[in-house]
Amino acid sequence: MHVLTLSLDTSSLVGSLSVLRDDQLLGVISTRSEENYSSRMFRHLEFLLSDLSLKLADFDLFSVAAGPGSFTGLRVGLTAVKGWAEVFGKPVVGVSALEAVAAQVPRANSSHSALVVPVLDARRGQLYCAFYRLANSGLQIEGDQCVMSPDELLDEISSRASEELPSVIATPEPELISSALSRFENSTVDSTSRPVIVQQVSGVLAPWIGRLGIASAQRGEFSDALTLDANYVRRSDAELQLKGK
Repeated sequence: MHVLTLSLDTSSLVGSLSVLRDDQLLGVISTRSEENYSSRMFRHLEFLLSDLSLKLADFDLFSVAAGPGSFTGLRVGLTAVKGWAEVFGKPVVGVSALEAVAAQVPRANSSHSALVVPVLDARRGQLYCAFYRLANSGLQIEGDQCVMSPDELLDEISSRASEELPSVIATPEPELISSALSRFENSTVDSTSRPVIVQQVSGVLAPWIGRLGIASAQRGEFSDALTLDANYVRRSDAELQLKGK
């Protein structure tokens, strides 16, 4: 029996929607704009479903980016998916946008194991990041998702690096880390240290959100549509301003 999945990423300016039948990508739509993707998500959804001759009721699974990312974008995407799951009685899976970035690193980058660090723009000169170990068994997160400056991130990578564990920074925007990486490499005096590899990956995350959601569903790991919430990682500007009063 085939599983038809609708996946959404409204976490950033490069939002996307995709439709998968099992692991086969049937369609994807994405644009970049200075406005939150949630503002055009429903127009794109209507076009995609019409193009594939599908209805929301046809889907067996909904998979959605649960953060980190835009506070407004995440809320709209999650609310939509939770509503569809309730109306149509279908399961939903919340997926980390950072894991969708990390999942794009091919295992060929490491013959045994690697430290994979997905990076997304958190604005204000900061980065959303996480630390995964990539091995034959797949990706295993080590610790929590976090917010760091580029310099703090590279210091953390340096503290975790070893000869046996090469480091791969995966990001759709290599320029986020390039200047800090240049300073980091120029200051390295340990000739035995492994280089940090920066791999550019796609910012169109919906297909990866879908594949990770399908993998979770196959393991019997679903999200509760009523309690599924965004992982913002940090407080919103409004909360920070309120705290400062």
